[in-house]
Amino acid sequence: MNAVKQVNLKINGLDVCVPEGTTILEAARSVGIRIPTLCFLKNINEIGACRICVVEVEGARSLVASCVYPVSEGMVVRTNTEKVRHSRQLTLELIMSNHRMDCLTCARNSHCELLALANELRIDAVRYANDQLPPQIEDSALHLVRDNSKCILCRRCTATCHKVQQVAVISPNERGFKTHIACAYDRDLGEVDCVSCGQCVVACPTGALTVRDDTEKVWAALDDPAKHVVVAPAPAVRVTLGECLGMPIGTNVEGKLATALRRLGFDRVFDVDTAADFTIVEEGTEFLDRLQNGGVLPMITSCSPGWIRYCELHQPDLIPNLSSCKSPQQMFGSLVKTYYAEKEGIDPRDIVVVSVMPCTAKKYEVQREEMRLANGCLPVDISITTRELSSMIKRAGLLFDHLPDGEFDEALGVSTGAAAIFGATGGVMEAALRTVAVKLAGVGMQVDFHEVRGLEGIKEAGYCLPGRTVRVAVASGLSNAKKLLDRVKKGEAHYDFIEIMGCPGGCINGGGQPTQPADVRSFTDLVKLRSEALYSQDVRTQLRRSHENPVLQQIYQEYLGKPGGHRAHEILHTHYAPMRKYRT
Repeated sequence: MNAVKQVNLKINGLDVCVPEGTTILEAARSVGIRIPTLCFLKNINEIGACRICVVEVEGARSLVASCVYPVSEGMVVRTNTEKVRHSRQLTLELIMSNHRMDCLTCARNSHCELLALANELRIDAVRYANDQLPPQIEDSALHLVRDNSKCILCRRCTATCHKVQQVAVISPNERGFKTHIACAYDRDLGEVDCVSCGQCVVACPTGALTVRDDTEKVWAALDDPAKHVVVAPAPAVRVTLGECLGMPIGTNVEGKLATALRRLGFDRVFDVDTAADFTIVEEGTEFLDRLQNGGVLPMITSCSPGWIRYCELHQPDLIPNLSSCKSPQQMFGSLVKTYYAEKEGIDPRDIVVVSVMPCTAKKYEVQREEMRLANGCLPVDISITTRELSSMIKRAGLLFDHLPDGEFDEALGVSTGAAAIFGATGGVMEAALRTVAVKLAGVGMQVDFHEVRGLEGIKEAGYCLPGRTVRVAVASGLSNAKKLLDRVKKGEAHYDFIEIMGCPGGCINGGGQPTQPADVRSFTDLVKLRSEALYSQDVRTQLRRSHENPVLQQIYQEYLGKPGGHRAHEILHTHYAPMRKYRT
């Protein structure tokens, strides 16, 4: 293998040596020099459009965009001259001239990249401000609200939608001063085949895209004495909520999370991790039945509602391959409004189930009629994101870092390490293998399946289990899912079991997770730090296989019967059907 050629240059008088092909932006960062950016997202949106990252290069006729300009031998770069500073200030003023600046009431005012950059560049007045710019609200989607009056045309959202997810429902429309980001023919987002993943929201640097805020519904339920309000967070929330509240990335705040939810006034504080264990037992039972009795293979997981919607829209021929299991969110709500309601003697119509999710597609999932129970109830009433919960904690005046560690209520609050890793790509597959291996062997086998872990977009492995070799694959992010499934359809790859998560990296990188500025997203491995926190919890947990959960065992014995049985199927399973694109 040929060694990578090294390039020597000077940046602000410092000697720098970096591999050939490195950009000036990356080279500067390697020696502790940060160059501001706005449109740049590493490996996603590298177009040099906003011109905020310009620098001086000796011999160049004009300033160059450092995010796309490669280094060369002997190059001399200056990142902080008067000319550079003036150019950045002027460019930012021009960008802000077409941006509605209601910063005090904007949902992104505490974490807006445009506002932070204006402070950094000392913009104390905008000479070209358009004070008459009206709101341009489009709120047809169930999971987000668009306001193009705050859009700065950075194209980070469109690059994410096209390149990362390959859904491609938004693009720049028209040209010149009329350019704006929209769906084809300016259709509303709720009319096109958006999968509600929310990746565009976490990519957006301003308040042009925000998650639909359902916290007022939660406050109303908590204030209603006639309602019994229960809440449960998803596995990934415990390692990301801390980010929203000023803690280091990857901090596990499970104990403080339970305490905060209880102090917000919820009648019961449960854990979706418990339902994740049910998901594995039901999914593992379904997989074994297909494997042993000639069912449709490969079986594909159904935990990610963004992926399910993508499948129904774009891969309807694979619907028979989908597991019929509901997602952990829906299994949790189903158990609350059946088992828990009967046990506590509460009318399920008087129970309000609130889930705290890393995923914006869960807001869409809670309204799916396919999830409705035999008693007429939808399992989950309100789904809020990690960011929405953080806003509730702040609004309630809770000093989160001062809260004591609490515990979830045991009725639906005991879980295993297998449930904890659901939030990371490969986690569902590994959790399933832990239980399937035992069911096939009849005795305890390995607990750790390292081959399906990791940050790669596509992973595959084969495991010699009693009676046969099981071939598995894992994909995260819809572009990777498409690549994997295209290979399967062409006969180039053969698997028995496939895990697909709609968001790259899995739930820990969902559209409802903490927003981080491009400077962090481009140079910090958020997925790695967050997933490591989940695997650390798994290792610390005494029970690491889902079927070992004592609460799960009790509920099957008292209420559900056997896994995969009639009652379990009626409550914990669902069905899917093809969807028509571009609905009217």
